[in-house]
Amino acid sequence: MGKVVVILLLATAILGGVGIWYTQTWAFWAPVEGPVTLTLAEGQDLMMLPASDVSAIRSASSPLGFRACFTHGLDTGALADTLPAERREGVAPTVAPGWFDCFDAAAIGALLEEGGARAYTAYPNVAYGVDRIVALAPDGRGWAWHELNDCGDRAYDGSPLGPACPDRETFTPLVEGSL
Repeated sequence: MGKVVVILLLATAILGGVGIWYTQTWAFWAPVEGPVTLTLAEGQDLMMLPASDVSAIRSASSPLGFRACFTHGLDTGALADTLPAERREGVAPTVAPGWFDCFDAAAIGALLEEGGARAYTAYPNVAYGVDRIVALAPDGRGWAWHELNDCGDRAYDGSPLGPACPDRETFTPLVEGSL
């Protein structure tokens, strides 16, 4: 009898582990169908990025679950101080599922830290309290992901939102490809 209980416990643990692994790496992730909105934002103005070879995924379970890889034709060295976008310091791309191999969060983070790429606000409040961040490297590679902004930090930790945050009742999120 004891052997049967141990076998059942082990089988349950293995099946539970496989289920958790599957949900974290496959179940909620899907390719983005249609055009991906890749812009640079300056206040309320948006400049479309000259992006090609775009590959993007999103997670159905979280507005933070967006990752994209693309190539661009911008001369980032010449445009570094004149790009019409808010430059973002201290951003950190989050890990993508292993099968989305064009997005290596550790390598992108290292490029940002050493100055080999620059990050910008691509679209403020793509979802409530979430900004789309774009990182551009001089060699023509680019990446995009979502990150909480100040309103998102406040909304999710329970702090008062303040007047700079959009009204949650009338907020309309970005619908991918709608620009």
